[in-house]
Amino acid sequence: MSVLQILDIGLAVLVLAVAAWTIGARETFGAVVGYVAYGLLLSIVWIRLFAPDVALTEAAIGSGVTGVLLVTSGARLKAAGKVDAIATPRLSLRLSAAAVAIAAAAALAFVVLSLPAPAPSLAAEAQQGLAATGLGNPVTAVLIAYRSFDTMLEKIVLLLAVVGVWSVASDRFWGGAPAPLGRANPDGALVFLDQILVPLGILVGVHIFWVGADEPGGAFQGGAILAAMWMIAMIARVSEPPCVSSRRLRLALVAGPAVFLVAGLAGLVIAGDFFAYPAGFAKPIILFIEAFMLLSITATLPILVAGPPRRRSEP
Repeated sequence: MSVLQILDIGLAVLVLAVAAWTIGARETFGAVVGYVAYGLLLSIVWIRLFAPDVALTEAAIGSGVTGVLLVTSGARLKAAGKVDAIATPRLSLRLSAAAVAIAAAAALAFVVLSLPAPAPSLAAEAQQGLAATGLGNPVTAVLIAYRSFDTMLEKIVLLLAVVGVWSVASDRFWGGAPAPLGRANPDGALVFLDQILVPLGILVGVHIFWVGADEPGGAFQGGAILAAMWMIAMIARVSEPPCVSSRRLRLALVAGPAVFLVAGLAGLVIAGDFFAYPAGFAKPIILFIEAFMLLSITATLPILVAGPPRRRSEP
């Protein structure tokens, strides 16, 4: 057995152990820390499976953005005195949930282990049409060219999630801004972290977006990194959550899905099919779409974390 195989086995055991610890954690903060650690370990797993695009997304969304969302949610529940009010599920309910989880895991394992060798794949067919898109990254080509309608709907789902979060706001706060994500401390460590990390993170996010056409990365991964930088700035109180009535914010939220849909409809006229790209212009059109997707993702994720309006809009 090679050293890499030993490390892979150890990584698998560690992932299962952290997952079990996260489920069994009794405190909210401990469970969130376990969840973040679990996501980071999964990122390493995806790297070992030679899927860097998925690893980048898991690290940015699964651990970064979702971790901040869970931390802020837990803090707000604790401040509202609702954490202790949550009743512990009965033993029968917990056993039933465990049984369902074990059955689902066993079914998935059976399906994976029953696949023929080699497993069925459309990779060869996708590779044949890759040259027509002008893209070197097959993941980006699949997301934008082959399953572009699904990718557009994913962005619309994020937009609808923002609408759902805003809809729980009190009427007297409608049009106002979400509550601050942190305490104001101009000399605090978070402000220093913001000054050091955010400029570097912006460069990394833009770079990940730009190279996504030919290398691992893309609009979602780059947008998630940029969104994380904005959240750091809001937590450090260097930047405040914007009012939900802000026209610039709303334009940023809808820009990605709107441009994506317009490009798809234009394909009917220019290339003869919905979401079809004219020969020789596929790559610049795809990069144009992804630029607006980057903007929408960067705006959407922090707004989801910030939550509904809790402050009146300033006159």
